[in-house]
Amino acid sequence: MKLRCALLDDFQGVGTAIADWFTIADRVEPVPFREHFATEDELAEALAEFDIVVTLRERVPFPASLFARLPRLRLLIASGMRNSVIDLAAAEAHGVTVCGTASSGTPPVELTWALLLGLARGIVAENNALRGNGPWQSTVGADLHGRVLGLIGLGRIGSLVARVGVAFGMDVVAWSRSLTDERAAEAGVRRAASKEEVLRESDFVSVHVDLNEGTRGLIGDAELDLMKPAAYLVNTSRAAIVDQTALIAALTDGRIAGAAVDVFDVEPLPADHPMRTVPRLLATPHLGYVTRDNYRRYYGEAVEDIAAFLAGDPIRRLG
Repeated sequence: MKLRCALLDDFQGVGTAIADWFTIADRVEPVPFREHFATEDELAEALAEFDIVVTLRERVPFPASLFARLPRLRLLIASGMRNSVIDLAAAEAHGVTVCGTASSGTPPVELTWALLLGLARGIVAENNALRGNGPWQSTVGADLHGRVLGLIGLGRIGSLVARVGVAFGMDVVAWSRSLTDERAAEAGVRRAASKEEVLRESDFVSVHVDLNEGTRGLIGDAELDLMKPAAYLVNTSRAAIVDQTALIAALTDGRIAGAAVDVFDVEPLPADHPMRTVPRLLATPHLGYVTRDNYRRYYGEAVEDIAAFLAGDPIRRLG
């Protein structure tokens, strides 16, 4: 009998078509789920008859309590090689192997600039006005050349964002707790002495640090108050790095010119969530990693992970 493999959050319905599942078709039946399971009860019920689960990014938590309710589960595959919402110790205790895949840093860099440019030039408002026979030119765009781009984090993604900023002729300044003058110089940017310096100086601020206990709530009310009234904030990293309540208040009060976000405290975003209606916000539904090449990588390597597991030699193990 074939093993059953659940593909969670396959919103676009591409999981079975974008990778070569035929190589394991005689042993594994992939089953896509296009709807999101918001609660542990829903997940436990939906996954009860599955041996393998493929989950995208860190949207679906797998705590110890869920592993206890899935006695049939033997292999869990997450996209990327880090996942903060999977209890790896609990997985091991329940005999579940957890594997990952490669993940490109290029797509979130590209989306960061799509959002930043969309904010700066009022793209959504102007497009809606044009297509709806509204006013011809209703916004005045913000310039990038000669302006200050502040980066909170200068790792793999932040350094690529910095290169584009330099190409636009921006003055790029960066900060993180571990950033050195040498690393900043390598990336062609200035190192700020503090995050406060970045926030005070910058016309555009973009967040590119990992979420951990040290970065949770890194930008809150006090930090947002340091920003220029004409400045913009972009967050394509993790929602919890920027205090969501504080950001909503700053946008509502007009204390900053605008923000663009691709990540939220709850995903998918509930219909009544204030992020759906707050002014001065450009928002996308966590598209940072959603590109054809990245999906080919995720699902293609998921198939490889499954084949290796079936051969008794798991690869790309997490934990």
